[in-house]
Amino acid sequence: MTAAVTSMDSTSQGGAAGFDFKTYLTDAGARVEAALDASLGPERPESLREAMRYSLLAGGKRLRPILCLAACELAGGDSELAIPTAVALEMIHTMSLIHDDLPAMDNDDLRRGRPTNHKVYGEANAILAGDALLTRAFEMVALRSPGVPAERLLAVVGELSMASGAPGLVGGQVVDLECEGKQVDLETLEYIHLHKTGALLRACVLCGALIGGASAELLDALRTYARGIGLAFQIIDDILDVTASSEVLGKTAGKDLAADKTTYPKLLGLEESKRRAEALVAEAKAALEPYGAGGKAAPLLALAEFITSRDR
Repeated sequence: MTAAVTSMDSTSQGGAAGFDFKTYLTDAGARVEAALDASLGPERPESLREAMRYSLLAGGKRLRPILCLAACELAGGDSELAIPTAVALEMIHTMSLIHDDLPAMDNDDLRRGRPTNHKVYGEANAILAGDALLTRAFEMVALRSPGVPAERLLAVVGELSMASGAPGLVGGQVVDLECEGKQVDLETLEYIHLHKTGALLRACVLCGALIGGASAELLDALRTYARGIGLAFQIIDDILDVTASSEVLGKTAGKDLAADKTTYPKLLGLEESKRRAEALVAEAKAALEPYGAGGKAAPLLALAEFITSRDR
């Protein structure tokens, strides 16, 4: 976590004077890491638990669970109550990475600087570890979220179901695979990324806000915010796939080019892709401006800027 933010000035993100973004990321990341570690206790079969822990605790920026906590705070809620849901979101994200890396999908050997799950545990165990993480995510929300009203948890379960299933990342992955080696227009590319990547980011902010008791007006603003950061996040991913090394990324660089996938740089060029990402972040931030740049919105505003400034 620290390595991802060392290049940033602590108050440079989000435009909130006195808001220490680097410290916020570090503190929130530590809370998330502790909760992730505690989420998979001693249980059988141990081989499955080991495979689940291998990928879940492999590090990363933890942006998704941190977005959940920040959205809960913006809604006026206690972010401690959102920790189980934040863990659930990271479990779903980890499942998607394990499955994306499989030979039948993106066929990758490296993830977060280490061999991918199927390279260590075999394809069958990797599939089952992903399945177990996905179902454990719903357990975290439904059975391990004390103090949260049942109607809010039900709404969270609905959001997670939509984000992780055919209307979300699964559907996006299918279209992504179908489009390999084909000419893809911008509309189709955005469809893929709004589902494969954007749907879970949207769920992060909406689930956190729902736990915090957000109003309908705030939820609408967060939907706009999430769309902007979701697309911007993927554009930066596409740019880094071209410009960064495997050592920096912690995953195989240039794999989109090797798979003949349409990406934003391939379709728009690097400079236009960067401009588009910046414009999307500006739109995302504008949606939250009514909620105060210097107050509870500061973490989400800073996270939006971080998406376009990250180097991995």
